[in-house]
Amino acid sequence: MTATICGTGSYIPSYTMDNHEIAGMVDTSDEWIQERTGIVRRHIIQNETTVSMAAEAGRRALENGGVSAEEVDLILVSTISSNLILPCAACEVQKELGAVNATCFDLSAACTGFVLAYNTAMAYLLGGMYRTALVIGSESLSNLTNWKDRGTCILFGDGAGAAVIRLDASDKSVLESDGRSYLPVTHSDGGRGEALTCKSRHDFNGLTGEKHRHCPEDMMDASYYMQMDGQAVFKFAVKSVPEVIGEVLKLNRVDTRDITYYIMHQANRRIVEAVAKRLGEPMEKFPMNLKEYGNTSSASIPILLDEMNRKGRLKKGQKIVLAGFGAGLTWGASIVEWRR
Repeated sequence: MTATICGTGSYIPSYTMDNHEIAGMVDTSDEWIQERTGIVRRHIIQNETTVSMAAEAGRRALENGGVSAEEVDLILVSTISSNLILPCAACEVQKELGAVNATCFDLSAACTGFVLAYNTAMAYLLGGMYRTALVIGSESLSNLTNWKDRGTCILFGDGAGAAVIRLDASDKSVLESDGRSYLPVTHSDGGRGEALTCKSRHDFNGLTGEKHRHCPEDMMDASYYMQMDGQAVFKFAVKSVPEVIGEVLKLNRVDTRDITYYIMHQANRRIVEAVAKRLGEPMEKFPMNLKEYGNTSSASIPILLDEMNRKGRLKKGQKIVLAGFGAGLTWGASIVEWRR
């Protein structure tokens, strides 16, 4: 018995903001941004929301997989930027898609979110609780970005990606000879969480009128927006990501020669290049699309996965590593065998 990805989808806002526009807002340039990040433009919501993008990405994934909304019995949405607190984004997606048989909840793990949501869905499916899961990463990071902070506003964009994962109890061609599916490896270190933070805008007691830490009326307070120690995050990523990829390969007795692609969170071109170098793997195995989208947090991996799927780059039998890293700090990797 195994569970595999049978469909992918994504939604990208049509409005784009290139580096020249960013340079008109803060002291930077297109050359400076490209050299340090690899980013040229990012897509920004206008009429869209985190929920509307998630729903459309999910709809496209279902169509791609030939799965009806009624067949879905689990919807997970990974996001740190939902436009709603209640109901959760996943329940709103359920409503929009008509997935009336699904259990729905959100997951918050920032840029590692899609990997953890994928792992969560796999655990439920292989545990026999559900048969078909819709896993979505959707982010409106432009709502959390301080557009006066050069260190962060150059990085982030909006978008959503989704994957349909289906249990196939009749498939006896299990992924490993001992009958196990590939096991993931994940880590968290809250002690280093200050490297990437964003305070809640709801830090206010309506009963007593007390302001907990900040005044919610004072939206100029930088702590309401994403704040990042870029050097700390870079050092964390280039050390931890190759290590966790090595861990997941060793755990599952898979050699790097067996991996066709490493689909990493799209944060920074230099990070991806550093990870490839430390693993001793060619850059051809590390697809990137951050030039077009920037860092879309939990949406970046499924957006890239969908692009590769629709371009025909993913072939049956290929082994792929999904690797995420980000705020928390959290990081993790999972091995996927493409079965379509």
